[in-house]
Amino acid sequence: MPTWLDQLRGLADTGYSTILMPDVPQWQPAPGPALAVAATITDLRVGSWVYASPVRPAWSTAWEAHSLTVLTGGRFEMGIGTGRPGLADQLRELGLPQVPANQRLSLVRDVIMSLRELDGSELRTPVAMAVGGPKAQALAAELADTVTFVMPHIEARAETTQRVRDFDNRRGVELALHVPVIGDTVAPFMAGPDTDPAAIRAADSLAFLPADPAAAAEEILRRREEIGFSYFVFGADVAAVLAPVVAKLAGR
Repeated sequence: MPTWLDQLRGLADTGYSTILMPDVPQWQPAPGPALAVAATITDLRVGSWVYASPVRPAWSTAWEAHSLTVLTGGRFEMGIGTGRPGLADQLRELGLPQVPANQRLSLVRDVIMSLRELDGSELRTPVAMAVGGPKAQALAAELADTVTFVMPHIEARAETTQRVRDFDNRRGVELALHVPVIGDTVAPFMAGPDTDPAAIRAADSLAFLPADPAAAAEEILRRREEIGFSYFVFGADVAAVLAPVVAKLAGR
């Protein structure tokens, strides 16, 4: 934990905008308290990436998100999805009821609608959704402020580009890209231990960025201009490596 706090302090003035926390028991402290601490010791935005709706009661999740918005002065954003692969095993381990796949999106909607009620007319907590299939994309097109696409790490650039073009983005939802591989480094919280950086790079996948700062900056700008991604998510392990890139893109 002291190492994580030191990382936060080191990132405060590098150009990064947001500290994100996953929602996986035993990986790290619970997202709510951790993000409250992060918002206290830095001026950065904070967010969940992403709450697993089947693991959390809808109203309690919304209450926590609303409370973080209030306590951080509007610097919190709620990321939410239907859960990581292996969700059924996680629910079983936690002694929670199984949630059929066809019911999980309704839980996401319940959380968002409860959050909107708690925020009222005075606040609006930004909502980021992790989406895969067409039903999840349709819900995000209706309710989300930011969308990240759940896709195979080895998916080629052309396929991802088509995925984005097929998304109904008439509301101008911000598009986020999850980038777990930088050079030969794989972010442990963002990809599995068997992830092959060479295979991802060879596939021309957007899950990869070069470690060279100039090349990484050029590639980020290309993805922004050609596809429309404007929100990039990197692992904490490579945050320092990419700091010069982020600072340049942030105009620092």
